[in-house]
Amino acid sequence: MLYFLPRRLFLMGCGLTTLLSGCGDPPASPQSSSANPEQRGIESIVTTCGMVTDIVRTVAGEHAEVTGLMSEGVDPHLYKPTRGDVKQLNEADLVFYSGLMLEGRMADTFLRIQRSGTPAYPITEAIDESNLREPPEFEGHWDPHVWMDIELWSTCVGYVATVLSQEDPEHAAAYRQNADTLQTKLKDLDAYVKSAINSIPDGQRILITAHDAFGYFAQAYGMTVRAPQGLSTESSAGVQDIVELVDFIVDNEIKAIFVESSVSEENIKALIEAAASKNWTVKIGGELFADAMGAPGTYTGTYIGMMDHNATVIARALGGEAPENGFQGNLNQ
Repeated sequence: MLYFLPRRLFLMGCGLTTLLSGCGDPPASPQSSSANPEQRGIESIVTTCGMVTDIVRTVAGEHAEVTGLMSEGVDPHLYKPTRGDVKQLNEADLVFYSGLMLEGRMADTFLRIQRSGTPAYPITEAIDESNLREPPEFEGHWDPHVWMDIELWSTCVGYVATVLSQEDPEHAAAYRQNADTLQTKLKDLDAYVKSAINSIPDGQRILITAHDAFGYFAQAYGMTVRAPQGLSTESSAGVQDIVELVDFIVDNEIKAIFVESSVSEENIKALIEAAASKNWTVKIGGELFADAMGAPGTYTGTYIGMMDHNATVIARALGGEAPENGFQGNLNQ
């Protein structure tokens, strides 16, 4: 999939399949499935970032081994595959990645493995383009941080189940059941996040983070989001960007701003120091998971835990009433 082309060229050349919800049919692609899927089966799946890995592993269940290339704290915007990664990708029965240019430095690698016959799917292709953001600074490309809207990410869960069912029809019922179970949990999580953010007093629902990864979060849950860096961490914050954001912080009397687990704290600290020079004290409200999840084996090392943590930390730091242990009491355990 030539996902790294400008959006308009991609749409002209490939088309963007619309899957509004559930487990619709995946897009046709000459690299996307074997000629005889009934004989194929799946043993090994390779994925990219943790958010993709978690939902693929959950949907695949016991029927495939899922290996994620990117560990906690790894920035997918900057990730370059190693020789070992390329070997794993080439030897996999199936590859899932996020797409929408999130893994921008892996574009050539995806193209090569597809040409060699390894099926590779960008799971965000499940999302109707009318639900995708195209910020002015990223003209020609969609905002890739779709997982920040739980309802949209749930659509990708259904898509994963459809692909697995197509590639491994023998276990299709299990894949769809696993997806249904996860989507039910995500629906409950989405309701919790909405409640937590709504508990923040009016006028204080302003989220300032290290880079512009929370646009979908703002759109879904009713917040204003600002950041010194753009959508990709490869962008840099200019002096004027910092000055304008500091003025915004002071004028709106913002009390807390947030660092991210996979992005340098440098710009956030600069904002705090600059605000102090204007006699306004703003603190770090906590560390959020934006482009990467927590450590494997921990609650925040799951997609549900990641989003629970983010919503709970944001709400509590900005004056909301979210419970300390978050959604269903699983945080801080």
